[in-house]
Amino acid sequence: MIKLHSLLVVGALALAAFAVPSATAQDKAPTIATNPPWVSSASMGLTLTRGNSKTLLFAADLKTERKGPKNELAFGADGTYGETTTKDSDGNENTDRTSGSAHAFGQWNYLFTERFYGYARLDGLHDAVANIHYRVSFSPGVGYYFIKNKTTYLAGEVGPGFVTERVHNDRRNRDDDQEYMTVRFADRFEHKFSDTVRIWQTAEFLPQIDYWRNYIINAEVGVEAALSKRLALRTYVQDTYDNEPAQGRKKNDLKWITALAYKF
Repeated sequence: MIKLHSLLVVGALALAAFAVPSATAQDKAPTIATNPPWVSSASMGLTLTRGNSKTLLFAADLKTERKGPKNELAFGADGTYGETTTKDSDGNENTDRTSGSAHAFGQWNYLFTERFYGYARLDGLHDAVANIHYRVSFSPGVGYYFIKNKTTYLAGEVGPGFVTERVHNDRRNRDDDQEYMTVRFADRFEHKFSDTVRIWQTAEFLPQIDYWRNYIINAEVGVEAALSKRLALRTYVQDTYDNEPAQGRKKNDLKWITALAYKF
């Protein structure tokens, strides 16, 4: 529930403070190439069980980013699919879908100074289990790097936003369309313990401007350990809290994913 989001964010920020106690002493911006390369990765995770029940959970994502002296670009897409099959007393199989989502995003940051920047972000989501046919959100705003060095960054972002979505109402058996303005509050954090181990955390809070009881919180916390120059093992938690979900659906969705990543 909502307390879980607070714990995720506060815990990650506390870890950041613990991991980089000397941030002010070493808080020098990393050297940025005038023509930096794109840094990309693709990951995939799969869980199967067989026996009294059959379960399948598949997760995959693709991310790429490019950080220049003035422009920072990041794009990504991820998706999940899961189902569980059980047998009743008559031997009949019943299959329930446990996950079915697709998400994509793009963000452009323009640095006015070494730390202060403006941004524009676009997100798209489809979640069959949560009865979200589509949710598209757009937000321009400003951000600031509170910590920015070779091993750690911590940035906060705020700006207005717009959300348009179509959700299915189970009780009335119909699709409802909604459009509303929001305010976006967000943070991004990453710390590299070494060349082979890193942690990261992101969170955003999206309340409707004229009805603050309608809000969405998205959070992610993860850790990555390199297996080789190209391969890495990732485990991360994704949590989405929708205070006013589609009729007949729960407010909170939590995913814990372990995946193998390839960097290129």
